[in-house]
Amino acid sequence: MNLLHASWLPFRTGEGQITYRPPSAIADPEVVDLALPRADFQGAAYQWLIGLLQTALPPEDYADWMELFAEPPDTEALENAFAPFAAAFELDGDGPRFMQDLDLLEQAPCTPVAGLLIEAPGQSTLEKNIDHFIKRGIADEICLSCAAIALFTMQVNAPEGGRGHLTGLRGGGPLTTLVLPDSSHKSLWHKLLLNVLAPERITAKGQVYTEPTAESASVFPWMGATQTSDKNGSKVLPSDVHPLHVYWAMPRRFRLLVEEKPCNCQLCGRQTESRVRELRNKAYGAKYDGPWQHPLTPYHRNSKKLSELPYSRKAQEDGLGYRHWSSFVFQNTRSGGALPAMVVHDFIAGKAPSNQDAVEWGDEVEALLNRPRLWAFGYDMKSNKARGWYNLEMPLVAISEQQQQERLREWVEIFTEFSMEVAKKLREQIKSAWFKRPKVAKGDMSHIDQQFYEATQAGFFRALHGMQQALVNGKKTHMPTSIAQSWYRELRRHALQLFEAHALSGPLEELDMKRIMRARRQLLGWLAGSSKGSKVITNFAKQGGFELKPTAGTSPIEEIMP
Repeated sequence: MNLLHASWLPFRTGEGQITYRPPSAIADPEVVDLALPRADFQGAAYQWLIGLLQTALPPEDYADWMELFAEPPDTEALENAFAPFAAAFELDGDGPRFMQDLDLLEQAPCTPVAGLLIEAPGQSTLEKNIDHFIKRGIADEICLSCAAIALFTMQVNAPEGGRGHLTGLRGGGPLTTLVLPDSSHKSLWHKLLLNVLAPERITAKGQVYTEPTAESASVFPWMGATQTSDKNGSKVLPSDVHPLHVYWAMPRRFRLLVEEKPCNCQLCGRQTESRVRELRNKAYGAKYDGPWQHPLTPYHRNSKKLSELPYSRKAQEDGLGYRHWSSFVFQNTRSGGALPAMVVHDFIAGKAPSNQDAVEWGDEVEALLNRPRLWAFGYDMKSNKARGWYNLEMPLVAISEQQQQERLREWVEIFTEFSMEVAKKLREQIKSAWFKRPKVAKGDMSHIDQQFYEATQAGFFRALHGMQQALVNGKKTHMPTSIAQSWYRELRRHALQLFEAHALSGPLEELDMKRIMRARRQLLGWLAGSSKGSKVITNFAKQGGFELKPTAGTSPIEEIMP
């Protein structure tokens, strides 16, 4: 099966129909999205198509990009653009295989194809019969379409896999952040192209961009002798390969064992004429090292050790939310820290301003979206164990002028840090309500923080849009008072509501109404800025330019007191 010719990708039309078509279907204006059977496959398929466009049809500059955005090629033109690379996208056969070892790996043992699924139990877990939570048999046989995207998903996420089973060039389980249009009904072409860059943007120091070819192992590592790391010093640095290699990196060594037998795919549910039940897997593939920076991933630099290489952002147990928004969007140029994904930075600093200039000059270009979105997704990994998959869309609010952008970043960080302090205090007071000795009480209470962030997320993005308008319209230098005061009230209201909801849900043997009321009074005093340790409240009010006023009212807890 050739991945550029076969109808292997499921696409969703504007009317909600799902059809399997070749990659060139992204040029069809009726196609609005992909429809993969798993969330991690969906994210990987977006990355695969972005990499394909970046390889076969990169814009020369912003003007060329705007032309492609406004006037997409038709499916035939896109097929012609993809055609020269067909040899690199054969999934099976006697020659080089997509994302697979050039060696047949005949000495390697056969293992279940389910091993390509990141959450699947490993071989050691199966042998010890300890697959208690995620059972074996989740993918005993799968179709070639699912095998292809599972293979790519594993290579781009590549978590730690034991001795010799290496992570990818972004590290194990990296976060991906993409720019999306303001509407989910926009065509898939527009969604993908927002994340395609001019070649110079992806060319790192020490690299040279040349016209890519299907035969180039520097671009497609499976087209040449497999890069191995079983000898000391065998590393792959950015300067060793083509700039496009970053989209097609192959840290793991696999060979799919394709059988020409009917398949009832356990992942997508389709019946096909070919199946994959097993694969061969060998350790010590390519070991990526050095200053890699993937265009679709945000990074972070240690502000205290700026000489160290930045590291890719990963999902954590506490999930994704607005408290991460600033680091996904703005670069902290003063003290190191956040490095947004290249595609996000390029949109804010390049595509959007260039488009605005073209519109103002009267060029016949489509005005770019006023309210684009940011899509962040990725696995939360602990070594080689998948603890969860996170997937979140957020508004992408930005300002092109550098000085105002820096001011917006500062305001956003003040707002998010303030919400984290309120969440922390809320958690402490609920714990004080539950336990006689809260400081020694054990247990995970992170769900309270998560509920608080979810409850206040809509308010945060309302405030964010308000900040943007204040800067654009009024050229403000101080935080808008009305927005800051509204944010304070939003956090206060939800903190009290969550306290009320949780205070009476603690252990029955520990329930004490006097202790609960004392904890609530302490929370009220802290939120009012009138108790010990509430400097964070008074500081925020001072920065926002508003006065703290007590709010009267009886709580549900007070109403049930005898």
